Amino acid sequence: MRAGGYPLAFPAFTWEVRANDRNYHMQFKKKFAFCLTKKKYAGNAIKTAKYNIFTFLPLNLYEQFHRMANVYFVFVILLQTFPEISTLPWYTLLFPLSCLLTIRGLRDLIDDIGRHQSDRNINSRPCEILSGKSFCWQKWRDICVGDIVRLRKESFVPADMLLLCSSEPSSLCYVETADIDGETNLKFRQALLVTHQELVSEEIMAAFDGEVTCEEPNSRMHSFTGTLEWRGETYSLDSERILLRGCKIRNTDVCYGLVIYAGFDSKIMKNCGKIKRKKTKLDRMMDRLVIIIFLVLLVTSLGLAVASGFWARMFQEKHSYLSALCKRTTPAQQAFFNFWGFMILLSIIIPMSMYITFEFIYLVNSFFINWDLEMYYAVKDIPAKARSTSLNDQLGQIEYIFSDKTGTLTQNVMSFKKCCINGTIYGNFSWMQKKLDFCDAMLLEAARRDSDPVLREFLRLLALCHTVMVEEKDQLVYQAASPDEEALVLAARNLGYVFLARTQDTITISELGVKRTYKVLAMLDFNSDRKRMSVLVRDPQGTIRLYTKGADTVILERLQRRGPNETFTEMALDRFAEETLRTLCLASKEVSEVEYSVWSRRHREASILLQDRARELDKLYEEMEQNLQLLGATAIEDKLQDGVPETIQLLKLGNIKVWVLTGDKQETAMNIGYACKLLTDDMEILEEKEIRSQPRVLSPKDKILHTGEVLKEKGWLWQRLACCRATASQEQGSLVEKAFVDLATSCQAVICCRVTPKQKALIVELVKKHKKAITLAIGDGANDVNMIKTADIGVGISGLEGMQAVQCSDYALAQFSYLQRLLLVHGRWAYLRICKFLRYFFYKTFAGLMAQVWFAFHSGFTAQPLYEGWFLALYNIFYTAYPVLSVGLLEQDVSAKKSLEFPELYVIGQQDELFNYRVFGITVLHGVSTSLASFYIALWAFEDHVGSKVVGDYESFAVTVATSALLSVLVEIILDTKFWTALSFLMVTASLLLFCFFSFLTQSIDAFRIAPAIFRFPAPCVSPLGVRACVGGGHSPDLSVSLQKIRLKAKREPEPSVELRAHVPHGSFHRRSSYAFSHQEGYAGLITRGDSLRAGATRRTAPGLLHPETTPVLSSLPTTLLSQAHYSTSELPKYSDAKPAVGLGGGCSPSPLLTPFCAGGRAAPAARRPSSCFPKASRSTGQSQPPSPCRAGPGARGFHMHQPNRSDSSGIILKYPLLSEGGPVYD
Repeated sequence: MRAGGYPLAFPAFTWEVRANDRNYHMQFKKKFAFCLTKKKYAGNAIKTAKYNIFTFLPLNLYEQFHRMANVYFVFVILLQTFPEISTLPWYTLLFPLSCLLTIRGLRDLIDDIGRHQSDRNINSRPCEILSGKSFCWQKWRDICVGDIVRLRKESFVPADMLLLCSSEPSSLCYVETADIDGETNLKFRQALLVTHQELVSEEIMAAFDGEVTCEEPNSRMHSFTGTLEWRGETYSLDSERILLRGCKIRNTDVCYGLVIYAGFDSKIMKNCGKIKRKKTKLDRMMDRLVIIIFLVLLVTSLGLAVASGFWARMFQEKHSYLSALCKRTTPAQQAFFNFWGFMILLSIIIPMSMYITFEFIYLVNSFFINWDLEMYYAVKDIPAKARSTSLNDQLGQIEYIFSDKTGTLTQNVMSFKKCCINGTIYGNFSWMQKKLDFCDAMLLEAARRDSDPVLREFLRLLALCHTVMVEEKDQLVYQAASPDEEALVLAARNLGYVFLARTQDTITISELGVKRTYKVLAMLDFNSDRKRMSVLVRDPQGTIRLYTKGADTVILERLQRRGPNETFTEMALDRFAEETLRTLCLASKEVSEVEYSVWSRRHREASILLQDRARELDKLYEEMEQNLQLLGATAIEDKLQDGVPETIQLLKLGNIKVWVLTGDKQETAMNIGYACKLLTDDMEILEEKEIRSQPRVLSPKDKILHTGEVLKEKGWLWQRLACCRATASQEQGSLVEKAFVDLATSCQAVICCRVTPKQKALIVELVKKHKKAITLAIGDGANDVNMIKTADIGVGISGLEGMQAVQCSDYALAQFSYLQRLLLVHGRWAYLRICKFLRYFFYKTFAGLMAQVWFAFHSGFTAQPLYEGWFLALYNIFYTAYPVLSVGLLEQDVSAKKSLEFPELYVIGQQDELFNYRVFGITVLHGVSTSLASFYIALWAFEDHVGSKVVGDYESFAVTVATSALLSVLVEIILDTKFWTALSFLMVTASLLLFCFFSFLTQSIDAFRIAPAIFRFPAPCVSPLGVRACVGGGHSPDLSVSLQKIRLKAKREPEPSVELRAHVPHGSFHRRSSYAFSHQEGYAGLITRGDSLRAGATRRTAPGLLHPETTPVLSSLPTTLLSQAHYSTSELPKYSDAKPAVGLGGGCSPSPLLTPFCAGGRAAPAARRPSSCFPKASRSTGQSQPPSPCRAGPGARGFHMHQPNRSDSSGIILKYPLLSEGGPVYD
């Protein structure tokens, strides 16, 4: 059938080839892009590789950046190049991205190097080209259109050539087309009689100047129409005169050919589709998810940035006395830089490590396929091979399988089983070392008696009506165009009628030992429309007889009469069909001399037509093949590969539809369909001719298949098809395609017959286009390459029919039956593993890192990281990667045995149940809820600041949130893992141990002392607005942490000194002040009574007065302010409108544990005060020394509060100002 109902256009006969005239062909050009031109006649060199040394890098990067994740990572790296907003050096992110691109690029490069080597080997094959007056050895790439090439036995045909002559009688040439159609049976081609007789030497060939006019290069493998003009005569050419590129010369010593189509103009190359980059369904979904996540990230960052702008303006209005610090940063600028800071901070929601782990999981799962002994074919030592490592999960989502027939479903080995002759059924033949071992002695005895004329004609027809070629070695060796013909000729030979020899116009056979030669008057060859073959011969007595064999449907309707024998033969045919045997009907008739002479003249006229030649010949054949006498019927078994019926049944139970696309005739394909259980008796067979005829009106109860779907509207598909066929517009053509696909996909099984390689690919493309389904194509020959390239998954059968299909495939198998394990076991497991991997990777990312967003609400909406840099760096590498990796490598829901017992489980992948937008949304919500619980439960615990013994510092809080999130993620994976192995336990244990080890290492004071620049907790850095007002007084303050690292370029200039001056000027800055005056009564009474003194307070402290209404809270000023603060207590300002103190958050938690004074106003023990962040006053001069530098990590925003055990116990004589809403309050 024509694929998808495509009409066949008449070819344009504008291709002119002159023999031995290269200059003539060189002058022709044709346009191919805009005004660019190239040679009309292509050279013979081919190039199937995608890249060369110059285009590999740009093209491969272009292909890789079709993945949205790679574009996203480059965007983040570009942001990191701006020091004002970067959190990490840009090269630390470029390295993993480079690794990812390099891994994928190397994989593509290795594949392309293989294609380059294949191209080089093919283009460098030697051949003999006529140059001058002799043949010389050159390469395939040197061949041009119009050259004459000499081919020898066992050599491949380098281009599409017109056969001129050969060393065989009548210039026959035997070719093997395994690389084209997958068939190992020999076919023959025959040169024109005139070239056979005239071209007898190299000198004559060098003078040959014939001109061939034919159709333009096209992809129709089985058709060719043209003429040869030479010496004033015109000779017709057809496909029987053409040697196609890729054929192998067999049983022919030497042959000569004229090159018609070279290189990419040859028919096999026209049928080879382009190499396409295949992406899985999950890959395409991930690209869309990256866009969605990026948009959500933009909205979140924008919202937080706007909030930070409002907060900054509110803070500046509240604390106008800090205008000197904030004069160069407006709220709008603050919001702008915070936006980019949040973009970078939250960018790890799409981690690069996920894609690198992706590649590793794909690679290991491919090894599992290669190592599977259940898919190892020991007979030929062929293991399964995963040639692509990035498509494993899609093996679990296949909905349609497109299979070749010959060599894929079948072994292409025929056995003559039964026959019916003159009302008698004979049977039980079997192969025995390529000979027939007769179990039915009655037929053998009847043939030997030679008393039945019908039996005699039956066996004579088997020996005469065929296209088999014979080669005489030690014994007769038959080379048949199809294995069923060989089986019939072998059956006749073993019954006494031996085919001996063939010439161009004679056939010689031995009938029960008597040699007889028949003159062949005409051969009416088989085609898909005729479904029969006939030979018109003149026997030695001069009688003309027509022998015909073909499908029962066409033979029975051409019989002269219908008697009891015909009725019994029909019953026998039904019985044979029930046994899934391939049947043929045999008939003959006698032709008069007058009838033959008239028919022969009309036949010669029709055979030289250029237009409608085939149609006119079919009419003549139809006239001759009438009024036949039925001789009998044959039944042949086409042996299937082992396990094919069982595999198809399992695949159908898994909701996978199997289509068979074959170049074979319809009857053969239908027989195979029944044999492999693809078709069953309860199905109604719908043929193409029913669609093309006037559509009948279907009743509501009609079904396309009895077990299939009921059509919902009467005849709607038929009406659409008939309507659409009437027009040829592009829109109507699309409707034809849609109607064809709707009709075909509503059936349980589809068999497409007589399709070319290009049509196979078009059918696959139609289903992908209109059904959005995941497709798999499986084949074994070069004619299946285009189909394999077009399908989402291509599987090559590595057998006897060459390796072209395997070389272009994604997976290579030795048997079709291994497909059940590849899909139902490995495919389903791979889909399950990848989906779980994605779910848990997104879950752990959101659960662990969304706390950064919640932290922004408590840090003035600044981009301060909650976690230390080491935790962020190791979270996706060590802490959570291993358990998720074990799930991606080893997870199973059921065993391999159960997967095959219950193929219905495969439906889960087809319906995308394990990972889709709904699952992704639930995963995100799950992760967000986990992060909320981890953050706010810890925050609630740390808010209780009753007394001074509560550990409430920033570092402890961050570690607590991190530990909570990590444990939540690990427990979630533990609970949902269904297949536990020793490696799974090891992965979880390793994650916990690594977290404990690295946490101890990064938080250790010893590590800090050894490498303070490496092991440091992120402290706030300089930023005038990077502060958080913590309301003191009756309740414990919020976390006050500066989260801003953004520096404007202008701020790189030296900051002006900031001086806080009192209202009343004082004297020298170097004079120490003993105390300051208050507007209200002080605490002298409490001090003299000793009520406020602690027994253990032995450290010397600087005297000072606090405002009686003030609750002092320690908060560090930014470094630029503190570094200028060399104040004497005598110069401190006095305020009359003091309010409760408000601490300026500088990254230090205002915990009573870490402040010099607790919330109640009592002095905290000096041992708990981190002196490393304070300047020490000289005990001799009383002058304050500059403060020692605070430890600030990457992303630090200001002063850092250390743990108590990191500070020394030196006395603090000079305190720094605490800020309140009314102004600074000094201690």
